Amino acid sequence: MTDHIRNVLFLCTGNSARSLIAESILNREGAGRFRAFSAGSHPAAAPHPLALDLLRRQGHDTSTLRSKSWDEWAAPDAPAPDFVITVCDAAAAETCPIWPGQPITAHWGVPDPVAVTGSDVEKALAFAQTYRLMFRRIDLLLNLPLAALDRLAVKRHLDQIGTTPTDPENT
Repeated sequence: MTDHIRNVLFLCTGNSARSLIAESILNREGAGRFRAFSAGSHPAAAPHPLALDLLRRQGHDTSTLRSKSWDEWAAPDAPAPDFVITVCDAAAAETCPIWPGQPITAHWGVPDPVAVTGSDVEKALAFAQTYRLMFRRIDLLLNLPLAALDRLAVKRHLDQIGTTPTDPENT
C-alpha cells in the first residue's frame, strides 16, 4: 500500500457513540496519517451526551461531531474511504452502500454503551470501556506497517484487530 493519508469510515447503526468515539480517537492519534469519519445506517438525532462528555474529558474536540447517515459517504463528492470498519453487529449485518474506490472492510464489533441500563456510574463505566477498547484497537491499526503490506495482508490484520477481546482489562 502506498504511503498517503488514509480515510477511515467507522460505521454503526445510530452513529451516536461507538463510531464517533473511534472517529475522534483516530483523528487525534493518527493525525497526518489518517483522516477518520463516522456514519450510521439509521443515525440518531444527535451524539449521545455521555459519549460527548467522555470525549471532552479525554481532551477531544467535539465541536464538529454529529450523527449522520452513511448515505453521505456514498455520494460522488464524498471522500473515498480506504477502510470501512463496522463497530456494531447490526451495521455489519446490513447491506452497505457501494463505497467508491473499493475500500478494505473489517468488523470490530463493540458492545453498545448506549444500551447499558443501571446507575449513572454503570453507564459512564460502559462508555469508558468502549473508549479503552477503541483506543487499543486504533493503536494496533496505527502500528501496522501499512506501506509494507499488500491489500490482503492489511485485510487480515484489520480482521485480527477486530477480534481483540471486548474487555480490555482481560488482555
